[in-house]
Parts: sequence; C-alpha cells; structure tokens
Amino acid sequence: MQDTRPLLLQTDFPVMERLGVDTLQVNLGYRCNQTCSHCHVNAGPSRTESMDRDTVDLLLEVIDAHGIAHLDLTGGAPELNPHFRHLAREARRRGLDVTDRCNLSILLEPGQEDLADFLAAEGIAVTASLPCYLEDNVDAQRGKGVYSRSIEGLRRLNALGYGQGTGLRLDLVFNPRGPTLPPAQQALEQDYKRELRARFDIGFDRLLTLSNLPVARFGAVLLAQGSFHDYISLLRENHDSRNLEQVMCRRLISVDWRGFVFDCDFNQMLDLPVLASDRRLHLRDLLHALPLGAPIRRGEHCWACTAGQGSSCSGALAA
Repeated sequence: MQDTRPLLLQTDFPVMERLGVDTLQVNLGYRCNQTCSHCHVNAGPSRTESMDRDTVDLLLEVIDAHGIAHLDLTGGAPELNPHFRHLAREARRRGLDVTDRCNLSILLEPGQEDLADFLAAEGIAVTASLPCYLEDNVDAQRGKGVYSRSIEGLRRLNALGYGQGTGLRLDLVFNPRGPTLPPAQQALEQDYKRELRARFDIGFDRLLTLSNLPVARFGAVLLAQGSFHDYISLLRENHDSRNLEQVMCRRLISVDWRGFVFDCDFNQMLDLPVLASDRRLHLRDLLHALPLGAPIRRGEHCWACTAGQGSSCSGALAA
C-alpha cells in the first residue's frame, strides 16, 4: 500500500493554537470486524494493536486531574478492546459524556450480543457509521452484507430507546465514496430520516457529514487511481477560513492505543505527535499539565477539515 505521508508533511495551512481541552478522543486499537475502503486507520480483523489496562487506568487518572467533560472512544471497533466496558463505565461514573464510535455490525458479532444493552444501561451516546441509506452503496464501501447487519444494529438500538427522544443519542455518519466533498449536511440528514423511516421505520437524532482524509487506506486508493493531487486541489480550492475556529483540534486531544498524544486522530495515523521540545508526549506527561501552549501540527490533510461546510468528528462546522 502506497503511503501518502511524505506528500502531506509540507504545507502552508494556517497556523493554529489549541484553545483548550474539553474532549479526549481515544483510539482503543486498530482491530475491527470490517475492512472499509475509506478507513484512515487501516483497521481490520487482522490488526492486533490494543490499549492495555495500565494505559486505560492512566487515562482515567488524566481525566480526574483535569476534569475532562467528553470521552470519545474510537478504533478500529473500540468495543473489541477487552477494557472498553471498564473504561466506558468508569467515565460515566465520573459524569463524563461518553461517545462510542460504533460501526453497527459489531452489535451482531459473537460475544457482543449484550453490547447494545450495555451502551443503553450506561447512557453512552452512539455515533454510528452508515455512509448511505442505500444497500449497494454501503456494501461497496464497507463490504458485502454490512448494510443488512447495520440496519439490524439500528433496529436493536431503536428498540432500546436510541434516537427516539429518550435522551439516548444516536447519530449517523456519512462519508463520500470517492474524492468529493460531502453534500450539505442538513439537506442530506432529511433524506436519511425520510428514507430510513419509510424503508425500515428507523429513527436517529443527527447526521454528521465527514470529508474523507487522504491518509492511510483512502490515501493509497487516491494514489493508485491517480487522483491524489486533484483531491488535494479540491480541498484547497474550497477552503473556508471561518471553519478554522471550529475544527476539532482546537479543543480536543487524541490518544493512541499506546498512550501517546496527538492533535487529532488523523495526525495519529500519520504519526505526527504533540511534541515537548523534541520528545513526543505521553499520557503520563498530561497528569500535571495539558499541552495548551504546543502549536497544532499541520499538513496538507488539514484542508479536508476546512473545505466547504467544514468537517470534524462532530460533523459539518459553522461555516
């Protein structure tokens, strides 16, 4: 697989500083039960990287030290980490808003039959990938049969009150299939709600539209297709400076499965860590102080977060 990292490091993307930290986004490991074409993590069933219990407990110490408000759990499939439930439960006990970035089909995996019940009992928000409301499009991007399993996962969540106005939040995530910008989030959300209700009587709260990042698996596809530079040009041409105030790295810290600290999940995949002088920061360094003075590390991939409506882990931005 071709690596886009050398093509992304030199950039004139605007300089940014972190405004604060209210969210820890934690990648619990790269193992996943799916292999998606747009995945920026290169996650899949054969990956073995997984956060251990000592690092999970250190993460909780950092949360206690700084009063973090939001914990965003991702992967791979974060639920496949053996300490996922311990971490989620302990964070909820501390009053954090916890989000599980769920691929939906994991709810049907052997050994995960009670996962949906656990999420509901702990009041954990679910942000679920569903890149289209049509079967052919989803299976083309995520693998044959993923659509039907995703719909069954959504039905299970709805039956527990998710996306039904009960306070159990269920958001869906849209990614384009190819090197294009997402359509307008609000209009697409109405299409999703209409089609999923009509076809399956499924409800959800919000649709989040995310741009594909030209890193890892998706970046390699762009290189193989000869469209990498055209995609970068598209992102740059659609840059909206108003989005710079809202990009996720201004108030988020990303943590990898080893406990090292990054400005965002995409920098994590490019191995661009937050630095203290020439040394990369680890969770243990955050016990006494958060890296508020460290400049945010930038690359050509950053244009994806400011193009058009903007894109972050919480969907389109203000612009």
